[in-house]
Amino acid sequence: MTEVLDHTKLANIVRNGIKGSVCRESTGDLSVELEKLRDVLGFLQKEESLDFKLLNSITAVDYIEFFQLVYHLTSLTHNHCAVIKVDIFDRSNPTAPSVIDIWRGADYQEREIYDLMGIQFKDHPNLKRLLLWEGFDGHPLRKDYLEPPLPYNWPQGG
Repeated sequence: MTEVLDHTKLANIVRNGIKGSVCRESTGDLSVELEKLRDVLGFLQKEESLDFKLLNSITAVDYIEFFQLVYHLTSLTHNHCAVIKVDIFDRSNPTAPSVIDIWRGADYQEREIYDLMGIQFKDHPNLKRLLLWEGFDGHPLRKDYLEPPLPYNWPQGG
């Protein structure tokens, strides 16, 4: 079974490799500064002691006050995994750097997040809708997508 890399060890390695990049650490994950995200993820992939060559998934969460991107990484060489998080506070124009050149598998995952949450991935070579059609209005996984809620006309009993 894959072992979750100790967050303290991971945080120390990242702090030494990319100065000023770690926001906070907690059991099971590490949060990094948005401006340093690409540097951190590239470092995690290349650093021999970590060797995170596999990007399992990228997902996005809408916390209303901010968006959060969550990257699940695995090293098949060292049989460990890690979760890296980054917060995006600009709801009107949420943007994060693309990591498609680090992990080719990020392509569809970034497009899906753009399509459903509206987060732009800077320097993505083909950032367009993946699941919904071009011209679809909005991003349906945002918590404010149907704000205010549509009224429901309950059937009149009789």
